[in-house]
Amino acid sequence: MLFTADHDEPRRLLQKFIAAEINPHVDEWEQAGIFPAHELFKKLGDLGFLGLNKPVEFGGQGLDYSYALMMAEELGAITCGGVPMAIGVQTDMATPALARFGSDEVRREFLAPAIAGDQVACIGVSEPGAGSDVASIKTHARSDGDDYVINGGKMWITNGTQADWICLLANTSDGPVHRNKSLICVPMKTRGVQVARKLDKLGMRSSDTAQIFFDNVRVPKRNRIGEEGQGFTYQMIQFQEERLWGAAACLKAHEFIINATIDYTRSRKAFGGSILDNQVVHFKLAEMETEVELLRSLVYRAGEALVAGEDVTRLATMAKLKAGRLGRELTDACLQYWGGMGFTNETPVSRAYRDSRLTSIGGGADEVMLMVLCKMMGTLPGMKQKGNA
Repeated sequence: MLFTADHDEPRRLLQKFIAAEINPHVDEWEQAGIFPAHELFKKLGDLGFLGLNKPVEFGGQGLDYSYALMMAEELGAITCGGVPMAIGVQTDMATPALARFGSDEVRREFLAPAIAGDQVACIGVSEPGAGSDVASIKTHARSDGDDYVINGGKMWITNGTQADWICLLANTSDGPVHRNKSLICVPMKTRGVQVARKLDKLGMRSSDTAQIFFDNVRVPKRNRIGEEGQGFTYQMIQFQEERLWGAAACLKAHEFIINATIDYTRSRKAFGGSILDNQVVHFKLAEMETEVELLRSLVYRAGEALVAGEDVTRLATMAKLKAGRLGRELTDACLQYWGGMGFTNETPVSRAYRDSRLTSIGGGADEVMLMVLCKMMGTLPGMKQKGNA
């Protein structure tokens, strides 16, 4: 069983925090196009939620990954996608590799303040010409004595305008593309780091997303996470937690939209009865509820495997793929039942429609998830058949 009675108290505490400290402000933050990350993260850090499964010697709780997954699921109750995504970047996207592979020195400098909520982190992988194709990144960190000198740029960086440091993937040699990359912690106030612009996005409006340039940015090599040249491998491992986190964060968000749609269609009248009374509507909502439960089962199974120390690449990839596809289908169907009101910004279904679209893009597009699965199945063109030498 993934969750036990030990999860109940932190779950209730997080639910209470979301209801009191986040949801009352979401509309304001969505309108502003940003939320106060330092203020909110400090509150979460004080409660211990930014390091549930991080090492205790750096301020974490030292718990297993099931607690991080519990948190991701509860964050889905936030009435927008941007804020939970930003929190997830801090806990499950920018810091897992640092916590797992970083030296004690670099973890004291970057991980400890991220866990405490004293600093905001972001993750720098994607570039204008290399989104899901991570191996093709061009940002380069040239060796110069005890330093790296970084040049290049990153795109679609969540928390980018407010971050104190970035977990940056850069080429540290000219070798093979899967063995020439390193992850480096770069303070955002370092000379040569430029936040070029805050992006104007379709959804996730309350989350600030930036384009960032690096112009001869000099950082000490001690800021590198783990071994030089292992950055691609570290990032692929980090992606599994990110993808599983993203799927878990969809569960309560999807349920919220189904329930909101039930309430609205029950009260909305047309042709002498409620919209909900139409079989096509209540049958479809029952199908969607079933799909959410199927996704939950997949997420929980993957979570149990991860806690047990198993490779969850296959299950996490499936969960990410399914969460993105389901988000698109579910919000599109529900928006249709809201009629004209579904096409206005004042309804939750329109926000969910916009926000959920990112799940099929961020952290690896659907097509990349399918490529990963086909490789594991031995069906990708050019690969040997599964089970053959």
